[in-house]
Amino acid sequence: MDKRRFAIALSGVIAVLFCAPAAFAAGEGITDSAAATVFLWVVIILLIAKLSCLVERIGQPPVLGELLAGVVLGNLALLGIDAFEPIKDDASIAFLARLGVVVLLFQVGLDSKLDEMRRVGGRAFLVASVGVGVPFGLGSFLVGPQLFPGHSTNFYLFLGATLTATSVGITARVFRDLGKLQTPEARIVLGAAVIDDVLGLIILAVVSAIVTVGAVSLETAAWISFKAILFLGGALVAGQLLVPQLNRMFGLIQASVAMKFTLALSFGLVMAFLADRIGLSPIVGAFAAGLVLEPVHFRQFVSSRVVEDVRECIEGFDPEVKACVLGVVNQHAERHVQDIIEPLGFFLVPIFFVVTGMGVKISSFLNVPILLLALALTVVAFAGKIVAGLVAGKVNKAIVGWGMAPRGEVGLIFAATGKSLGVVSDEIFSALVIVILLTTLLTPPILTFIIRRQQARDVPGSDEAPVPALAPRIHANLRE
Repeated sequence: MDKRRFAIALSGVIAVLFCAPAAFAAGEGITDSAAATVFLWVVIILLIAKLSCLVERIGQPPVLGELLAGVVLGNLALLGIDAFEPIKDDASIAFLARLGVVVLLFQVGLDSKLDEMRRVGGRAFLVASVGVGVPFGLGSFLVGPQLFPGHSTNFYLFLGATLTATSVGITARVFRDLGKLQTPEARIVLGAAVIDDVLGLIILAVVSAIVTVGAVSLETAAWISFKAILFLGGALVAGQLLVPQLNRMFGLIQASVAMKFTLALSFGLVMAFLADRIGLSPIVGAFAAGLVLEPVHFRQFVSSRVVEDVRECIEGFDPEVKACVLGVVNQHAERHVQDIIEPLGFFLVPIFFVVTGMGVKISSFLNVPILLLALALTVVAFAGKIVAGLVAGKVNKAIVGWGMAPRGEVGLIFAATGKSLGVVSDEIFSALVIVILLTTLLTPPILTFIIRRQQARDVPGSDEAPVPALAPRIHANLRE
């Protein structure tokens, strides 16, 4: 049986190696001078992205600063500074931005496990379903045609798809800062966000494929939906059968961190390629790859050096202390794939957000009709998510509803996809960016206010489980 699985895994590798060349078209070479210019653009983008993190000082997420930095950089030509205009049309920068969004969705998948979906139960699924269905219906069939008359059906579908997005990282930051991550509301929101990601990406895959096909019919939508679901199901099967065998095979060659990084990233990129081949967005494949990979798939590989050193250091410790330390260390060991992919995200993901921001025409903000439409759409965006809190059960429904409201980086991905497909115009894209900015800016203070108001009504006390005071005993063991 092992030999048969090994043969299947090996044949999969050979198939990828032989099929990969077909994905590339012949292109012109790049000179050293042109490459050096790209290096400079990358440095400028990364440094500006890091400077934009100053928005954290006022309680806002870094993604907001990166987007705003891109908006400023892309509109300096209005002040007579056009030195950065070539970035918008640079093919290498565009490629890095696309790779950045693929890596981002791969990371989202790594942090979104199927076990979490099963644990959160029916309430989270119901919240996610309403939180996706209502905004999509409002944007595609009601508010979209009313606010933007005369546009194509494809545009309305993309508008609805963009409104389905939820950036739970922003909400999670609020819960963590207030010490409320273990509350029922937080669990429902975080669990629903995982399901929201899956449903939203399926909708994005369906709408993108419909735009590419150029026709909208019930049969087309059903077939594309079936392909998306079949692809996700196939990814799960591949994860359970092929990935462990591939990892075991390459682990015999070298069980290093470098090999673990290579296999994990390669799986994400191959899945992105396969998703594109069957007519889905590459980010759907990257998300599916991250969703599939589990720590058990890399058990034969070495963990981080710190984890190994700590495990060796605590040999002979008091059993209770040892169990406590191992519990913390094992959590880091299980997240090792996320940890080694993270530096790549530090490099590529800011490029995507800054470049996306550069596509915003600030002159559209001075267009009163577009600005009014964006404000009206913002109200719809909030309402479509807040209504999801009504089905959350016996919890604070306002916390759940507002917790699902921010669009953040996920909304930007949807809007940028629509623009790249030619469905969303520059003016509408700028309006959608206003919606994303407002939902990202307003949600944290509103959510904080609601949580603190509930705290004032409740009996004072900590929601977090008490942590044993083991530090003195750990120090004593170390001295011994």
